[in-house]
Amino acid sequence: MDTRQLEYFVAVAEELNFTRAAARMFAVQSTVSAGIRALETDLGTTLFVRSTKSVALSPAGELLLPEARLALEAIDRVRTASSSAGIRGRLRVGIFTNVGFVDLPGLFGEFHALHPLVDLQLGASASGSTGLADDVRRGRVDVAFMGLPIQDLAGLEVLTLAETRFVAVLPLGHPLAFRTSVTLRDLADQKFVDTPPGFGNRVVIERAFAEAGINRVVGTVVSDLTEVPRFVAADLGIAVVPELSLVTPPGTVALRLEPAVDWRLSVISRPNPSPAVAALLGLFADRVTSVSAG
Repeated sequence: MDTRQLEYFVAVAEELNFTRAAARMFAVQSTVSAGIRALETDLGTTLFVRSTKSVALSPAGELLLPEARLALEAIDRVRTASSSAGIRGRLRVGIFTNVGFVDLPGLFGEFHALHPLVDLQLGASASGSTGLADDVRRGRVDVAFMGLPIQDLAGLEVLTLAETRFVAVLPLGHPLAFRTSVTLRDLADQKFVDTPPGFGNRVVIERAFAEAGINRVVGTVVSDLTEVPRFVAADLGIAVVPELSLVTPPGTVALRLEPAVDWRLSVISRPNPSPAVAALLGLFADRVTSVSAG
């Protein structure tokens, strides 16, 4: 087997589609298919179950996938160690659909300037932080921005970028809008605007309501956290969001939650990161330190 065959295998395993895998590898589909067949012949086993409508990993393919990822990471380490040009490789980063409170283009622009031989691939997950944490654990993503509680991230490396508290966002005409703070109990029986299940902010706040013994109804689901207050302004319900993400639109008011419910923005990776992952995490850590010092 050769490195390219392993790269084709991982691409098909992650995309579960030969056409998308070929596009991702900048190769024609016949080349990718031939590479997979050669790898299967070399290993003496079937790696994919193919039909006219779908592609799925075989049991042998499931076993090979984590090992293939580790092998490719090891090859990247060797190339970096033996190269005078600096870190090489690919960095797959899971992000939120809109992280307006973090300058992602600036951060990745700085990283690219320092490490121009690292290819960056940024993408989101339809299931938010929960999906991104699973992607990191399974090796589909190398690094991910994260809003899950720390106890949900066991076995992963966690770098906290920011900590904030939740605030309640209400329309100006709401009976509680004149107050400076509210409790979760005050918000019982309200209809909420929130992000989809699995998003980190929703996981945290739903646990807080559950621990308080309060049921709540989410009537409107918005996939962009920063857009939630605009739907509150349209009188579709109230919301509880991290203060860090809040831009209060006209027609709304933000109130403190008492007692406070905390939320943190983190970056996660697997243990023993590749040189590219370690370099990116180091850059983030420097930014956190400089902000704290300032």
